[in-house]
Amino acid sequence: MNPKIIDSAERKFIGMSLEMTYSNNTTGQLWGGFMPRRNEVQNRIHPGYFSLQGTNPAYTMYDRTVDRTFTKWALVEVNSFDVVPDGMETFVLPAGKYAVFLHSGKGVPAFIEKIKTILSKWLPSSGYQIDNRPDFEILEENARNNPEAEEEIWVPIK
Repeated sequence: MNPKIIDSAERKFIGMSLEMTYSNNTTGQLWGGFMPRRNEVQNRIHPGYFSLQGTNPAYTMYDRTVDRTFTKWALVEVNSFDVVPDGMETFVLPAGKYAVFLHSGKGVPAFIEKIKTILSKWLPSSGYQIDNRPDFEILEENARNNPEAEEEIWVPIK
């Protein structure tokens, strides 16, 4: 498990968000509302889709529990907020350092195992700590229909 370490500049996004818990996960509803409207977003600068969480500064990805409410975002990256479609929101991701891991496949259990391995094995031996900034995944255009789809897991570190 050898992630890329990236110093990311501030990034701008447009998309939709929903509050949820892991026990009442409405991720499907979020993406189901966003994907049919994704092409309404202008000034897009990245071909992928961003699934972002961790926008509550009171806790990091370590602190998420089954019943703790968090905000999840379905986003595309843009170079400006000149045009924001009705019903969508803007989000600015602060600059910072990230460990970027590659994950293949669609299965939720395998994804959860990957996150657990990152937090319980890689992180303690890495010399880094979780930073209190949003974590996110970058999904390919066809991720939903491709069982071999790859995604990047961006873990905020300091």
